[in-house]
Amino acid sequence: MAGVRGGAPLDLLFLTQTYPRFEGDVAGPFIRDLARSLVRGGDRVTVLTPHAEGVPASWDDGGVEVVSFRYAPERHEVLGYGRSLEADETVKAGAAFAAPLYALAARAAVRRQLAGRRYDLVHAHWIVPNGVVAAAAEPQVPFAIGLHGSDVFLAEKKGVRSFARWALSRARLLTGCSPELVERVRALGFPEERSRVIPYGVDVAAFTPAPERRSLWRQRLGIPDAAPLLLGVGRMATKKGFQVLMEILPSLLGGNPELRVVLAGGGDLLDRFREAARPWGAQVHFPGPVLRDTLPDLYRAADLFVLPAVHDGKGNVDGLPNVILEAMASGLPVVASGISGIPLAVEDGRTGRLVPERDPEALLAALRELLADPGRRHGMGESGRRKAEAALTWDAVAARYREGYEMAVRG
Repeated sequence: MAGVRGGAPLDLLFLTQTYPRFEGDVAGPFIRDLARSLVRGGDRVTVLTPHAEGVPASWDDGGVEVVSFRYAPERHEVLGYGRSLEADETVKAGAAFAAPLYALAARAAVRRQLAGRRYDLVHAHWIVPNGVVAAAAEPQVPFAIGLHGSDVFLAEKKGVRSFARWALSRARLLTGCSPELVERVRALGFPEERSRVIPYGVDVAAFTPAPERRSLWRQRLGIPDAAPLLLGVGRMATKKGFQVLMEILPSLLGGNPELRVVLAGGGDLLDRFREAARPWGAQVHFPGPVLRDTLPDLYRAADLFVLPAVHDGKGNVDGLPNVILEAMASGLPVVASGISGIPLAVEDGRTGRLVPERDPEALLAALRELLADPGRRHGMGESGRRKAEAALTWDAVAARYREGYEMAVRG
């Protein structure tokens, strides 16, 4: 195999349930960025992703070979691309119906790829469903499982747990973007020495401070240039924790009448949040989903970033939200919950503030503290940018993945 020859290029097959469908798409950009970074380093990466409306059968994506597979008539293609869970908490009825069709089609797609070329390793992203699917394809090459968040919550469910354990018994490598996710899955049965906690990376060239572009989104939303702007980005789902922020908005806005709050993203809770924010009129903005190519300018419009993430009522939690890394690379201080993989990026008191989850008083105090001290905000933002450049670029992250791949290939 290529990987045993002292770091020679690897031929890798990724199985994923989400991959950017167009350049500005926010679905699964971390899978694309990892694949592209590995290709820049000399490896070959093929990505298998489910078909969806507008997705071609195959395409070249910056040197990454992407192949889509069909699993149902297009109107029933409801898996992947962030469509499978209701508020990220329960499996939607349509997704549950489509899951067996997806599993069969994905397994067949993996087998076709393996029959057509000799790969060094298969990396199945999301233990459920893809880790189970890839194990069922019986790859005759090393097999890795990648954890990303909601898949861990699903893997722990009664009735699914045994399938997850079975898949883990066949894997040589387990990767995850947070210590908690990796520990929870290791508890199902996987050796520590073959587990890797690797944070996501960020494109520090795309997400970078640019003061001359600060007014672009402010003009679009009607926000004065001098007004302090608090930004949150993410799906409006329980585990993102924006409901905790909504709880403290009366106190936060009452004490800072010039403050503007922008919460960008779609999701099942968006309408509820918009209704709850009506009393504050133009002080709170919900622009809805924002395309990835316009996100950098949204960060540049802000003074402070917030993501009060939580474990939802069923234990579902994010690993390391990409938006936190993007905010840091953009030079913003970050106020976030100190859970899951977030402390891998945000250092309390240096690049932002970490608060206990579901603690509105602590969140309010941290936000007030930084809103009252522009100098400290600026210093934290600069520290976050330096950390992103030094340790969180995708090339640096891809090198850590590659170390894990080489270990798995060696056996």
